[in-house]
Amino acid sequence: MATTTPSSLPAERTSDGIVLLSLIPNPSKPRGGVVVLDAWLIDQIRRFFDDLATGPAPTGFVLLSASARVFVAGADLAEIDGLDDNGLDAYLKAGADAFGRISSLPCPSVAAINSSALGGGLEIAMHCDALIGAATAATDKPYRIGLPEAGLGICPGWGGTQMLPARIDPATAIRATAIGETWKSNEAPDGLFAQTVPVADLREAALHWVRERVREHSRTEGLPHPVAIDAGSRERVASGLSAARSTLSSVPGEPSPAASAVLDAVEIGLRSGWTSAVDAERRHLIRLRHTPEARAKLEAFFAKA
Repeated sequence: MATTTPSSLPAERTSDGIVLLSLIPNPSKPRGGVVVLDAWLIDQIRRFFDDLATGPAPTGFVLLSASARVFVAGADLAEIDGLDDNGLDAYLKAGADAFGRISSLPCPSVAAINSSALGGGLEIAMHCDALIGAATAATDKPYRIGLPEAGLGICPGWGGTQMLPARIDPATAIRATAIGETWKSNEAPDGLFAQTVPVADLREAALHWVRERVREHSRTEGLPHPVAIDAGSRERVASGLSAARSTLSSVPGEPSPAASAVLDAVEIGLRSGWTSAVDAERRHLIRLRHTPEARAKLEAFFAKA
């Protein structure tokens, strides 16, 4: 069914056709200005891309956050926890479909990471061709970036197990995802950011990056999926998976159920590709949230929130 209500998300188009989209908090759940990927925001992203498809094709795309506190803090875990399994399956599919509209754009895309990008926040950013990060001044506290889901007994659900190993050292990516480890922004692994710049320069740096790609004619049609495990990275990721398995097996209590799910999703990505792997992530996440390990960790998380 066609969308009749336009997106509420702030967006603009430059004179040379680059479209900039800013993610905002749900107005009915402002959360102190923190952007969270709840059902409302996912729907607004879908509506934005529906609107965009009715006009001229963009020459480039920049994903921004309107929050000064975070880029995106991740998914709304409380909302997720209130869904039954069918509801969670639909929520995860809706997010996958909305985020997938980024890589299907016929132009270069970049995410401008101004602050913390965790879980689903990093996943939506990695649907862009590249990430540009805000450099942390020596006097400022670094922000966090990574996929912390396994630390809560669950796993990524929007392709994180497939995208992160294709961008950074695969063994580092797989191990970190399997234990829910995140990084300080000033210690981000090589390859995660295409560049870092002062936060005040982030928008212009993102626009410059896109314009350079346009001049190079590096992207003029949509892709079937974002940068992820594929034929070009398969051998490297397979080696990283083996190393991560070995490292985890040497740690008491590992691999945990969440870690095993991450390893399985990577293996499926190597064997069967993006779509099968994201389907596996979704199945694992729905299953894992009912385990005793996840229940205890999620309830402790909610108690602190």
